[in-house]
Amino acid sequence: MKTFCFLLLLVFVALIPAQQKYKIIIDEKSEKQMLVGEISRSAFQDTSYSWWFNSEYENYNPSKIILDSISNKIKDVDITVILGTWCSDSRREVPRLFKILDSLGYPSNKVKLIAVDRNKKDLSGETDSLLIELVPTFIFYREGKELGRIVEAPAESLEKDINKIVWKD
Repeated sequence: MKTFCFLLLLVFVALIPAQQKYKIIIDEKSEKQMLVGEISRSAFQDTSYSWWFNSEYENYNPSKIILDSISNKIKDVDITVILGTWCSDSRREVPRLFKILDSLGYPSNKVKLIAVDRNKKDLSGETDSLLIELVPTFIFYREGKELGRIVEAPAESLEKDINKIVWKD
């Protein structure tokens, strides 16, 4: 009887759907879908987002010389990306960031993606403590300490700005 109850419990737990960390809502301004909450990169393969993500990703060619410099220092860095799927700057810079990270062989589990609405709010309220004013915002951490941010657009180029940030001690 104990075995039966245990198996029944396992089946019940397996059938409980995983709590979704994001929502798809309709943007009142554009009347198109927008993501809000913690997402994974696979969200960009939905046709609502893949048209801009894949195009920008394929067309971006980061500097190989700067990538070599970044690769020496980014291994112990974690990245939080705050983006708006409705935002043209996010649509440009987020795919470019992933092109750089993929070129470096950077592990995807070290990137946290948080999609926000037009008020820069996510579902969990995490972005409130991050003081997000513009998107995208890329925040770089080493051992839990913020090294720096790229906000909205890079000052020079994305890879040059990343290089300056990851070389900070």
